[in-house]
Order: sequence, then structure tokens, then C-alpha cells
Amino acid sequence: MAELPLEGIRVVDITVIYAGPFAAMNLADWGAEVIRVESLKHFQVLTRGGIAHPPQDIVSNPTRTGGLATYCGRDVSFRPWNRWTLFNAHARNKLGCTMDLTQPGGKELFKRLIAVSDVFLESNAPHVVENFGLTYDVLKEVNPKLIMLSMPGFGNSGPYKYYRALGVHQEGFIGHTYLRGYPDSDPSTTSTLYHADEASGASAALAVLMALHYRNRTGKGQYIDMSQAEATMPHLGEAIMDYSMNRRVQTSTGNRLPGAAPCGCYRCQGEDRWINITVTSDEEWQGLCRVMGNPEWTRDERFSDSLNRDRHQDDMDTLIEEWTSQNNHYDLMFRLQKEGVPAGPVIFEDDAYTDPHLKERNFFQEVTHEECGTHMYPTFGFRMSRTPNSIRRPPVRLGEHNEYVYKEVLKVSDEEYRQLEEEGHIGMDYAPEIP
Repeated sequence: MAELPLEGIRVVDITVIYAGPFAAMNLADWGAEVIRVESLKHFQVLTRGGIAHPPQDIVSNPTRTGGLATYCGRDVSFRPWNRWTLFNAHARNKLGCTMDLTQPGGKELFKRLIAVSDVFLESNAPHVVENFGLTYDVLKEVNPKLIMLSMPGFGNSGPYKYYRALGVHQEGFIGHTYLRGYPDSDPSTTSTLYHADEASGASAALAVLMALHYRNRTGKGQYIDMSQAEATMPHLGEAIMDYSMNRRVQTSTGNRLPGAAPCGCYRCQGEDRWINITVTSDEEWQGLCRVMGNPEWTRDERFSDSLNRDRHQDDMDTLIEEWTSQNNHYDLMFRLQKEGVPAGPVIFEDDAYTDPHLKERNFFQEVTHEECGTHMYPTFGFRMSRTPNSIRRPPVRLGEHNEYVYKEVLKVSDEEYRQLEEEGHIGMDYAPEIP
């Protein structure tokens, strides 16, 4: 395999839950040596599960678990923290070690790791690194060329600096939740997406790349203060600028898009099967009409041009769904796309694994995890012609690479290693008393 773009870059990672680990995954995917540092004495809630030792009856009942709250095979009998599906979604291609930063010796070990690294990523509330005494002002004395990125919910300054927030809170704070719903419903009915996690995670990885490029030119490291909420707010684009330019506060438009008619999600043949169709021009409208067989109603004056179609979308949607409900969602996509009409089926997760397009592009890769078994994992959102890529390591287990990190990176002797084990720094299991 050709050398990946970030080979030779070492990243120390103490990020939590999703946004930070997603950023670290992007760097690890493309060759960076990402070392995830965790503590055996502090369980990271949501990062590696709900609790360290969940009872089997909670996960065995499918009505009581779903989405984020799932474990591989619904089995928590052995090291459930390595079987948490959310963690497995972003922990590939990384290395992992355990280290107790609450002990003075642990802080010194951490600083030794920082001294031989290029990047430090953390996504905690700002008081965490402050309490540990591991702020950039301290760490840059250890490694002047260090690039440190902090990505709390609202940044490292301002009145909300110390506020705790998950992606769902940030989305509400920036207006995303209010816009994402149906016109006849209130925000309490809006499903949780955690879009802010992926958005800020991708932005964080980009920020690190820019800082690395700057360091290559100047030899200087730097601190990156990143607000997850601010990184996600530009994704609202037109709604923010509509207020800035027109003093208009946008409301939820459901499945519709200004300037597109018809535009919606239409019921199809089968149980809970749907298709999205978006028409933005007269040419696309004529293509839709041809696929529908040019029914009489399409010649109605109400649908004669884009402005009239926009005014009468409710009537038009009812007529379109009478047709779509008699057809297969995938079949409709193929027929509509052939006529130049933007359309796509609404699929379930299992549909993705059998989708012919994703299969031909080898988007899913078989990966064997020592404790989770062999499964198909999604790979990468882009490909580079000179650096073909793959998932090189399965999701990292807690403390899996302790010997490498301590003995090869930190040059700890065998005797020192045994002592660190006795002190509780090194291991692969949380203590039974850890909640």
C-alpha cells in the first residue's frame, strides 16, 4: 500500500463521545498514529457505553435499547466497553493506552507522550484540562511545536465557556432543531440527529491539517480554539443570511425546499417505504410527468409552471403519492433518474449493505474485532488516486496497545511497566466497582 498522507504524524487523543473521536478517526484513517489515552479509574459515559458494567437484562430486551444504546450482539458479558456500537463506529485505525492523569506520575507520563507527539486533541468541557494542569500554555513548554485543538461545545471564551453540551444541545442553540421538523409540529417532536458531532468533527480534522501545513512552513505549533456550535452554524447557511439580509426568521418547512416543487417524501409500495423527489425546473417536471405516464391532472392550470406548482403543492403531493404508493421505491429512483429527475429511496440500515452502488464501490469492508467478531464496516467518504486506503485496524480496545506506547514510545523499562500496572495506570479492564 502507498504511504498515506499523514504517516509520521502522531496524535494524542483524549476526546469523548462522538465529535472529537470522529475528528481523530479522520486523521487516523489517513495515516496518523492516533494514540487514544483513557483511564481505568474513570468511565467515559456514552463514549464507551452507558455504564461500565451494564446488567444483561437491559440490553437483551430489544424494546429497551436502540440507536446509541446498543452493544454488539446485545452481549455485555465480557468487556462491554469494547462492544458499544457508537464507539465501534469511530474507533478504527487507532491505538490505545491507559493512563491515570489524576496521579502526579500520570501527568508526567502524559507530558512525556506530548513531548514526542505532533497533535493533541481534546473535546472536554474547558475545566477538565484546566483542572489537570494540561492547558496549551503548559504543554507548549513541553513541546513548542505542538498543535493542540480544544473543541468544547461553545469554545474557550465567552459567557458559555464552561457550559456542558452534547450535539443535540448545540443544534438547539444554533436554530437547527427549530428548522428540522414539520410545519404543523413543535420542536419537541423533532428526532435527535447529533448532526453537530459529525460537522464539528470534520471541521476539527480540517483545522488540524491547516495547522500542520502552517507548521511545515514556519516550524511553529499553535493552539486551535474551536466551538462545536460555531462550526455547525454555517451549515444553516441561507437561514442565517435570510435573517441578516431580510430580518426574516425562517420556520420549519418539513420536506420542502424553497424554489423546488414538487419536493417531498412520498409513500411507496411496501411497509414504511418512501421515496424523495425534488423538481427544480420545468425540464425535471416534464421528466416526472413522463415517468408517471403523463396523467390528465398534470395538465391542470394549477401545475402549469413552477410558481403555480409551488402554490398548489399540497394538492399536487396528494396526486403524486397516489402514483408512488403503487410502485417500488428503488424502481422509481432508477426510472426517474433516467429522465433526469433528482430522486432517491428512503432506505433502512440493512438496505445500505445490499445497495448495488455501494457494493460495486466496495464502500463496506469486512473487519475482524477480537471481541466483537467479524462484521462489515463503512469505510471512507472520499478516495485519493495515489493513496489507496483501507481499514487497517479494528476499533481499538481499552488499553490494547499499552506495551507499545509505554515501552517503545515512552521507553519505559520492564520494571517500570510492572510498577505502573500495580499503581493502576495500565490494564484492559475497568474495576468492578467502577459504575
